[in-house]
Amino acid sequence: MSADPAWQASSLGPEFPTGVLGESGLRESAMRVVVLGCGVAGVTAAWMLQRDGHSVTVIDRADEPAAFTSFANAGLVAPGHAYAWSSPKAPGVLLRSLWRGDQALRFRPSLDPALWRWTWKFLRQCTAERAARNTARKARLCLYSQSLLHEVVAASGVAYEARCDGLIYLYRKAEAFSGALEKMRILTEQGIELRSLTPAEAAEADPALAPLRDRLAGAILAPGDEFGDARLFTLGLAETCRDDGVRFRFGERVTGLRLSGGSVEAVSTDRGEVEGDAFVLALGVYSPQVARQLGARLPIYPVKGYSVTLPIAGRNRAPSLGGVDEDNLVAYARFGDRLRITATAEFAGYATDHTPADFDHMLRVARDLFPEGGDYARPDYWAGLRPMTPEGTPILGRGRCDNLYFNTGHGHMGWTMACGTARITADLIAGRTPEIPLDGLLLQ
Repeated sequence: MSADPAWQASSLGPEFPTGVLGESGLRESAMRVVVLGCGVAGVTAAWMLQRDGHSVTVIDRADEPAAFTSFANAGLVAPGHAYAWSSPKAPGVLLRSLWRGDQALRFRPSLDPALWRWTWKFLRQCTAERAARNTARKARLCLYSQSLLHEVVAASGVAYEARCDGLIYLYRKAEAFSGALEKMRILTEQGIELRSLTPAEAAEADPALAPLRDRLAGAILAPGDEFGDARLFTLGLAETCRDDGVRFRFGERVTGLRLSGGSVEAVSTDRGEVEGDAFVLALGVYSPQVARQLGARLPIYPVKGYSVTLPIAGRNRAPSLGGVDEDNLVAYARFGDRLRITATAEFAGYATDHTPADFDHMLRVARDLFPEGGDYARPDYWAGLRPMTPEGTPILGRGRCDNLYFNTGHGHMGWTMACGTARITADLIAGRTPEIPLDGLLLQ
């Protein structure tokens, strides 16, 4: 993966005066805001902050935007799939994964104390009551964020091979389909439209599913869900930000923070210090290391996900809708002339290495779904790390420092949640009350 040379010479942009607090408690002038992280969460935050009139600098260890977690994710913007991973069924899935390789969640024991601390907190969330509460909170944030995504796209003109005609969730087993119909009430109560489909109706919604029709128990259509390439979106929005004066510092690793009293004065990197009036921590799986310097222990652990991208190469049986094979938890979406397939959540530390064998299960499922959907002889493999919290909700707001704001821990729905958490972060920095409640989203 090579960086776009254009990002090596990004403009530094204009300077703004230091912000001050007025009698109302709101910022009366623009501030210098430093965003740590240039994935989709960091770039959308930079865009919102720049629109508020702040001078924004973004720092990232990579050589270009969206080079890590946002690089090749599933691409689904899916409020209709906002269920919490920490459910009553999750402990059994983790246990079976110790000897079975076809489980959606894979637990790989290690001597890492952080893994065991996080796992204990995750298991404590695996009750029906807590799963329903966490799902409702995720759904509320996802819907809010999706509405803001549309605003961002309208204002910026960013193109990212988007499709806005819904996602379809497939069930092969009658028992699983019946259970899905029961639990979807949690989402519909949050205002998410979901429709039950017969196998014939599923094949009508997406003709590519016709050969599978006799093997489906049913499907759920989320007509408001959508999909698009998160990396293309992030690259395009970062370009717009740079044109509007946001500064990007790439190939720069955050090494620490300079504190004074209860505030952060500067972030230290391997190339010097960057001072600011406010700081946004959007480093995903690397956020806990920085937060520890502030006395905060963020309950975030990396969960490894796998994706493979296939050229469609003239195949006429590629899906028109994105979706998820729920019995195998394999997601898919078509981006122009590419088919993206994603699966697996592996609790295995910070390693991103992979072998072709790691993709065998998801490719078998994909071939079963769409045997003529892509060129299976030309796979492009990738693995990335999702910054997961036990609840599945991100961490926002401030910790012990009055000018450092968390915007991290988005888990497997960072693409869906990013614009919403960016606006919330910008509102908090400006002293505005966010438009949705933040219960469950603040560091406890």
